[in-house]
Amino acid sequence: MEPGTVSQPAAPGGAAKGKVVEGPDAIAMVIESAQRLGVELDEREAREWVEAMANEAAGGDLLVDVNTGVYGHRVSMLDFQPQDLARFREMGRIVGFDDRPPNVLTALSISGSAAQSKINSFPADCDFFERINIQAATREEACAILADMIHEKALATASGPGHRLWEVKFGQHPCEGTKGGKPVGVKSPMSWTIDEIRAGKMEVTLTDGSTAVYTWADATRDPGWCKLDWVISDKARGKLANASNVLDATWEGPDGKIVPLDGFLDPYFQEVYLDAASIPIFSKLVKELSADTVDDYVDALEHEVWKYTVEHPSYGKVARRLYNVFRMNGHYAEAAFIRELFDEPITALYQVAALIQTLDDAAGAGEDFEVETMTAQVDTLIMSAIQALDGPEEAEMVGHLLKLRNSIQQRGVEADRAEDMADVQNAAMKAVNDYFERALRSVPTIDAYLKEIVARAP
Repeated sequence: MEPGTVSQPAAPGGAAKGKVVEGPDAIAMVIESAQRLGVELDEREAREWVEAMANEAAGGDLLVDVNTGVYGHRVSMLDFQPQDLARFREMGRIVGFDDRPPNVLTALSISGSAAQSKINSFPADCDFFERINIQAATREEACAILADMIHEKALATASGPGHRLWEVKFGQHPCEGTKGGKPVGVKSPMSWTIDEIRAGKMEVTLTDGSTAVYTWADATRDPGWCKLDWVISDKARGKLANASNVLDATWEGPDGKIVPLDGFLDPYFQEVYLDAASIPIFSKLVKELSADTVDDYVDALEHEVWKYTVEHPSYGKVARRLYNVFRMNGHYAEAAFIRELFDEPITALYQVAALIQTLDDAAGAGEDFEVETMTAQVDTLIMSAIQALDGPEEAEMVGHLLKLRNSIQQRGVEADRAEDMADVQNAAMKAVNDYFERALRSVPTIDAYLKEIVARAP
């Protein structure tokens, strides 16, 4: 345990079922693969990290940093460093929800690559995750309270100095159709613009060509998976970022029973919570997790690995999910190898692909975001591309980014900018995809693991 931290029991969990115990040659094998790839992997540091993982991940305990007030699962806290804490807390004022005591209590966290700040030098987004527990007489009343909270947050943060809301996911589509030219399926999340939220309704074209009008009240009956997205001016880093907040809303009935409003209570293995004052509600909620939570978590990640290996190839996403799988099932040497990949210059292109959409959203926001800020960010992306690529690939990527830069400076028409965006995103993701596939396949045990997952039925 690191100085300044205390531990306490949390939820059921601990190690994954069938957790492996790696032999002494595991680190040597990944070191050899790293050397072949030209990835700098310090053997001493790798062994120390593997030992720390083995010690810390032996239980499902919660770790609290008494110096900063942040807390999370022991495994998550190993990858967190507090240097960006003030920045995330500042963003939390925009994306986070306020308590409505005593009936509504919340716990806000950073998640994913944002929480893994020790290893993700090029996080694409600022991902938040928030638990919202609502005490109410009925589920319908709890859903109505959640709907009111999301509606209030959307209107309050629609736009302001350095931020703009661009999408809210709330409710589930009852029928197949299209919205804005994009297909929607049964039970898929409803995506609301700020104008639709203000109007309290959206229009969807059904498969028979008719138009359906869904109201905010319709969405309230079945909230489903809820998420809010903003474009935020990240003052600490002098750039724009996409900041999202995924909500895990639960209803606590008069009998004390806790029911997830979307039907699923999320585990807590990728989150770092920002305020120790929320520990009581966090602990209350995660106690509802079953003894099989770790296994279910790993199974869900492995399904996503299958999807991004077979159905929609994206080896950058595969690597991120495998890192979390290997941390939980004891493949620590392989996890140590993957965590080094996230610090390589080529992974900056993963950020490029994600930030292009953020720049486009900002470019359409009028005076809310300065052209100079967006232009400077494209300049940074150009330098990242130069550092990460060579030869024709470098020239092609830089050419695409220069066209995008000119479009933003001139407030280019949306159609022209969309083409530039697509070119940059496709080139960036191809480079990232090729790199991560080559890197993952270079380690025999990871390659064998991928082949095993690919062979499974979806």
